[in-house]
Amino acid sequence: MSKPLLATLAALVITGAGMAPAAAATRTTSAAPAVKAVDFAGTVALSNCSGSVVRLPSSADSDPALVLTNGHCLETGFPSPGEVIVDQASSRSFGLLDSAGTRVATLRASKVAYSTMTDTDVTIYQLTLTYAQIKSSYGISALTVNDTHPVASTAIKVVSGYWKRIYSCNIDGFVYRLKEGDWTWKDSVRYTSACDTIGGTSGSPVVDATTGKVVAVNNTGNEDGERCTVNNPCEVDASGNVTVRQGINYAEETYQIPACFGTGNKLNLSASGCTLPKP
Repeated sequence: MSKPLLATLAALVITGAGMAPAAAATRTTSAAPAVKAVDFAGTVALSNCSGSVVRLPSSADSDPALVLTNGHCLETGFPSPGEVIVDQASSRSFGLLDSAGTRVATLRASKVAYSTMTDTDVTIYQLTLTYAQIKSSYGISALTVNDTHPVASTAIKVVSGYWKRIYSCNIDGFVYRLKEGDWTWKDSVRYTSACDTIGGTSGSPVVDATTGKVVAVNNTGNEDGERCTVNNPCEVDASGNVTVRQGINYAEETYQIPACFGTGNKLNLSASGCTLPKP
């Protein structure tokens, strides 16, 4: 698993297109889509991981804010294969960063809304403050989680609040099954080699470099070239063929998350379209 910093020391680190020819004078050329600058605003530093304050497409400013990180960054330890944790009490703190990466506040969780390492690798905390309160007090807006599947070749930024470092690369493709030790994840994102993430980057938001929306959460990489072992995930295709890519890193998609939260950012795993694993 890639990469809670302390877990690395202990045992586990589950871590522009070319322009078209000019149009004839009689035709109107469409403006290129505006590119949203990607910086550290809204990201957070955990004790051993990275994360981000996120909102869903349907979230209201008055809703309690959410923090997204990895399942293996959960303060009570790695969820076991098949385990799903919901509504678990937590008072974990998070260092909120501004655009320059300066810590401007300490946010606190009220609970773990959802956490698992089955099929995906996510923990979602509910905070004691609303989005409006965070914006009013600190001038920081949450990142929005995109609710559609990411697209291959998209330019992305992996933004680590722990290290205050931004990695830039592209989505290289998608992995049918990504297996590491006892855990298996479905439809994972594979980065191109430029995103050489390290310990402490676990839980970093993977941000579409054009839209500024979160499309995945950084979680692992093959460090030593081993096959399907801890810190050395392997790719398994639909036919069971195994591929090992030493030095390549991965993330878990987040587009499934919005369908599982309803009014007031309340978790509803029975909601129509919710495909996250259930307890």
